[in-house]
Amino acid sequence: MAQPSVSEVLEWARRVQAIAHNGLAFTRDPFDQERYRQLQELVASILTRELGLPLERTRTLWDHDDGYATPKVDVRGGVFRNDTVLLVRERADGRWTLPGGWVDVNDGPSAAVEREILEESGYRARAIKLAALIDKNNPRHGHPPEIRHIYKLIFLCELTGGAPATSTETDGVDFFPVTALPELSLGRITAAQIARLYEHERRRDLPTDFD
Repeated sequence: MAQPSVSEVLEWARRVQAIAHNGLAFTRDPFDQERYRQLQELVASILTRELGLPLERTRTLWDHDDGYATPKVDVRGGVFRNDTVLLVRERADGRWTLPGGWVDVNDGPSAAVEREILEESGYRARAIKLAALIDKNNPRHGHPPEIRHIYKLIFLCELTGGAPATSTETDGVDFFPVTALPELSLGRITAAQIARLYEHERRRDLPTDFD
């Protein structure tokens, strides 16, 4: 029998973790609560063995998720100038990406992406179209395996002002030709997604991509 891939291990772990998390959110039976905690400990042990992560870390991966288990939401904003796209360089890995990040509580999606663009690049932009809503964990999108289940909202945006400026999370800001991109932070964005977003820039009537 073939060994499961990292993606398969993570998918199983997320499924079992969600079952345990939802069980703890709704059950009042102390015996069921203990069984669900045992499932969480099992997930932590599997991730530690398969991924080589410290047990202390895998035990706390979902600690801040309250209530029913749902995917996290990441937004990215594509700002184009002629045939170039605005990218920022992440301090975390030294690679480039569309500006973006997690959606904060009380943020609307468009407000979140506009805020992220300003904070990470110094430029002001207005979200004009939701170009894609994708499941980051779907292997066909080309992202590296991810422990958490994440939905990505990718917006087409228009530049309205500002000037390039780095941030606590980014140490580079620049416009790059769509056909000559730098090394990308693939956990955040892929070349195929930028190319597709550029199609939305040239053809505003394209429907939103999803899944």
